[in-house]
Amino acid sequence: MISVTSKSRYAVLALAELARSGDRPVPIAQVAERRGMPVQFLEQLFSTLRRDGLLQSQRGVKGGYTLARPADRITVLEVVQALDGRVGEEASEAGGIWAEGVEALRGVFRGTTIADIARREADEAGSQMYYI
Repeated sequence: MISVTSKSRYAVLALAELARSGDRPVPIAQVAERRGMPVQFLEQLFSTLRRDGLLQSQRGVKGGYTLARPADRITVLEVVQALDGRVGEEASEAGGIWAEGVEALRGVFRGTTIADIARREADEAGSQMYYI
């Protein structure tokens, strides 16, 4: 009933990568390599995200992709709904506990930004460091 595909998961991680890169355009091949994603798959996702106003592209030698807005103003919910449609529409129509569950998920996605995801990744990477 609640359908969030791997497209959305990959897209959120790719956008977090762009957020970590700052304002400079990042070639899609570089994002794909850093995240271990197929370039063609990422091209499809980025095309949709660009059409939905979440990404900007720049052509040329120094071209690539940047976030269309600051990372703290792009929510996970926006990304998911751009790629997967309205989250849990069927469950929402079913009412009761199903609607409550969907709204809870939407609330988490709505309250989490791409900047939050990038920060979490940085924190997790830091906690995995070993000092001798």
